[in-house]
Amino acid sequence: MSNTTSGACTHDAHDHHHGHHHHHASGNIKLAFFLNLGFAAIEIIGGVLTGSTAILANAVHDLGDSFALGQAWYFEKVSLGKSNPRYSYGYKRFSLLGALISTVVLLTSSLVILAQAIPRIFEAHHPDAGGMILLAVVGVSVNGFAMARLSKDKGMNSRVVALHLLEDVLGWVAVLVVALILYFWDVPVLDPVLAVLITLYILAGVIKNIRAMLPVFLQAVPPELDLAVITREIEQLQYIHAVHHAHIWSLDGEHSVFTAHLELNTLLEVEAYMHLKEEIRMLVERHGLYHSTVEIEYPGEACRNTIS
Repeated sequence: MSNTTSGACTHDAHDHHHGHHHHHASGNIKLAFFLNLGFAAIEIIGGVLTGSTAILANAVHDLGDSFALGQAWYFEKVSLGKSNPRYSYGYKRFSLLGALISTVVLLTSSLVILAQAIPRIFEAHHPDAGGMILLAVVGVSVNGFAMARLSKDKGMNSRVVALHLLEDVLGWVAVLVVALILYFWDVPVLDPVLAVLITLYILAGVIKNIRAMLPVFLQAVPPELDLAVITREIEQLQYIHAVHHAHIWSLDGEHSVFTAHLELNTLLEVEAYMHLKEEIRMLVERHGLYHSTVEIEYPGEACRNTIS
């Protein structure tokens, strides 16, 4: 005979609070998304018309932030969706899919910009400095406005997005400085050099995202959790003989799942069994695990799992 107990019931109230907490921020994130996306399209056209690779590189940066904003807005709603027969864990993992898509787009776009910018370092090309100044002023204004709106929100999601927008403002300040220099002095190499620097910054972020995503995709134990420690703590509980088939993985980089088989050293009465369940529930809660499922195996019972 085997029984299953789960700590999943403890996360519903948390999810409700989370959804209420970020409801106000959603409107500002949506506004910032449409501003960024619309301006990224203008930048691409402006970059082509002015012949500036720095503006094209900044367009890619803004496009990346548009994806980040879009995910923050869309997945803030989607990830709170309840589980269903098709997606039994709910929709939290969808944010991981969104991050993968935006990473691929940013990686491809960055390589295209580098392919254009690097040859121009060695072959002088004179961009339209006046057009660059105009776009840079608009860029600082648009991103500055969106950042000001989001900086008023207290949610963590809004603070992270506001930080993205601050990077955009600083990027446009850099473009403005280079454009002003080009307007008064003939130093065309500054444009592709700035484009390369912006693109390398984007690629550093892309590599960081890939390094964070891969372990989640491969269902690695999250770095902040120690499976051996949790297993030892369970084995120290009364009535537990051993723990096997213990696994921890992350749904989306934030919400972790724990499963294990617990071998008992004796048959339990109902009260003792309920007490053991409560001890495990408290242990799971203490380690910040989002969902847990443990299977109880009585003495002499054969484990049905053939894989570890």
